[in-house]
Amino acid sequence: MHSPIIDPDRPAVRLDDVTVVRSGRTVLDGFSLAIPAGSVSAILGPSGSGKTTVLKLITGQLRPASGTVTIGRTDVHSLGRSALNDLRRHVGVLLQNGALLTDLTVFDNVALPLREHTDLPASLIRRVVLLKLQAVGLRGAAELFPGQLSGGMNRRVAMARALALDPDLMLYDEPFAGLDPISLAAGARLIKQINRVLGITSVVITHDVAVVEDFADHACIIADGRVVAHGSPRELHDSDDPLVRQFMDGLPDGPVPFHYPASDLADDLLGSAER
Repeated sequence: MHSPIIDPDRPAVRLDDVTVVRSGRTVLDGFSLAIPAGSVSAILGPSGSGKTTVLKLITGQLRPASGTVTIGRTDVHSLGRSALNDLRRHVGVLLQNGALLTDLTVFDNVALPLREHTDLPASLIRRVVLLKLQAVGLRGAAELFPGQLSGGMNRRVAMARALALDPDLMLYDEPFAGLDPISLAAGARLIKQINRVLGITSVVITHDVAVVEDFADHACIIADGRVVAHGSPRELHDSDDPLVRQFMDGLPDGPVPFHYPASDLADDLLGSAER
């Protein structure tokens, strides 16, 4: 399937030497990453390592202090507001909490982007919505409200909504957070199936290392504002790098410290006594 914004012969997304500073803290420092076209790529890393920042750079929500972010051949941060909005129509985003509108039915949640961004007749919108819900296994829940669904089902409805405009690039921000093991496994399989069937590119932010091999073709680990390891999930699993091993094995001790950098505790306690 041909994509209007992604060239199959070049990376779908590139971040080149990107630096992001927020509230005086350097979140990404000379960060570079290439997402292969047509793949499912997982971005892993400790909490606060900048994973969600990467997604916000790709969608143009954040502007880097330096470096470039491209989707296909398009420099995201060179675009004006109108052109950026046009680009975003080719990008589907699944937020961590799903962000469904609770006063709308499942059907109307999925129909919303079609009603807002297209001139399709109601009959065709209905057909598209039901097809998207069928793809995520929830066509029978079309008339229910989000409050009547489980967390995993809500996440799948949000996925159907993100797919409503047939994006070329799908971004998932912690899609497995808070899911039970069965829903987590089903969600991982669904991401892989949808990517293959639709011929799109997907980027998944996650810390659930146990399921990465089930859905991802490519994976990277970020820490200290940079990519510290990348390759297939199996290559990361077999790595001897101490930081990779700490993250993949869930070890409390290693290169990633438990304590936020601080002066010696004795010095702080002495200062408190003097005050």
